[in-house]
Amino acid sequence: MVVSYKNWSGVYTFGAPEAVHPNSLDELRRIVAAAPNVHGVGSRHCFNGIADAAVMITLDRMPMPVEIDRASSTVTLNPAMRYYDLLLELERQGLALHNTASLPHITVGGAVATATHGSGDRLQSLAGAVAALELVTSEGDILRVARGDADFAGLVVHVGALGIVSRITLDVQPSYLMRQEVFLDLDWDVLYAQFDEIMSCGDSVILFTDYGDTVNELWVKTRVADGESWTPRTELFGARAAVVQTHPVARFDGLLCTDQLGVPGPWCDRLPHFKAEAIGDAGSEMQAEYMVAREDAVAGIRALKELSEVVRPYILAAEFRSVAPDDLWLSSAYQRETICLHYATIADPGVPNDMLPAVERALEPFAPRPHWGKLFVATAEELAPRYPRMNDFRALAGRLDPKGTFRNAFLSEKIFGA
Repeated sequence: MVVSYKNWSGVYTFGAPEAVHPNSLDELRRIVAAAPNVHGVGSRHCFNGIADAAVMITLDRMPMPVEIDRASSTVTLNPAMRYYDLLLELERQGLALHNTASLPHITVGGAVATATHGSGDRLQSLAGAVAALELVTSEGDILRVARGDADFAGLVVHVGALGIVSRITLDVQPSYLMRQEVFLDLDWDVLYAQFDEIMSCGDSVILFTDYGDTVNELWVKTRVADGESWTPRTELFGARAAVVQTHPVARFDGLLCTDQLGVPGPWCDRLPHFKAEAIGDAGSEMQAEYMVAREDAVAGIRALKELSEVVRPYILAAEFRSVAPDDLWLSSAYQRETICLHYATIADPGVPNDMLPAVERALEPFAPRPHWGKLFVATAEELAPRYPRMNDFRALAGRLDPKGTFRNAFLSEKIFGA
């Protein structure tokens, strides 16, 4: 079957000539064992060739049970499940995740494999919630690992290079309420002078800007305690409170975003930026994101602000977020408090050809780690020193996939070296 799969926003076309949808674990094992080159794919919310292969596999036709173990406070599921389905089911069961991504439309497996994240000083990436996983290796065998097992920290953020994850277990906790407030036009000098205070003023804090005269929006998501009284704020750090629903991109409809204005609601309706029906509202776009150590954040942001004339013709919105450290080998937050510098841009060849090389040169003094599922220029040779366990990951891939069944051009260029 010849396919022409595009990514989520339509700007990347996968080269795979075949796509398969196994209906069972046994069928998945047979497909993987027989394929010379194979890769798993989820919601295709990536902007590069990380998921490309001769045979693309998606698990969306396999059973989708949500198995809750209250004794261990975990949930086990098919990694092809999208977050919005998982969030709603957990909320119905009175449970929650520690964190979510901006978009609830992505699959659990794809988010974990690339260390996708939300924002919060004390919140690890979505991969940080993984307690166990089941992996189909290149021989069709099943490898099961749990937190504390040898190589577990190398297997979680696997970028698709180690096998096809067939089951995944996540930590859960009791459900909670949150409120979301948005404040407008934060002064750049205030951001530079009070960066840590700003980023820690809520459980999840996000800044949006187009690198104009001000930081356009400050989003603050805060857990609501039982019986807590609350008075609406008219300003925060000198930024004025928004009085209507606000979208990160000014020309888009704020009603596509989860409820703001401080109205309390379930965690699953506040932590994501967007409602389920908002997918693709930006149309054709590109994305890039670079992670730097927190102590370098202000200097990094200043360096990017100096590139305003270069980037502003392309960007829809830039976003600053924080992520807590973890010990996952290929995580962009590996063993350091991290600030994420994100770009959503128009679809234009100038982004990868002109804008991103300039951005990476500006950030080079801060050893940025790129988001594995987004656009970046750096090669494996440049990236390896930024990931202390990169050689261990390469060795792990060599043991689990000696034939290179899960390799592709992207992984060769960005992880293993050409």
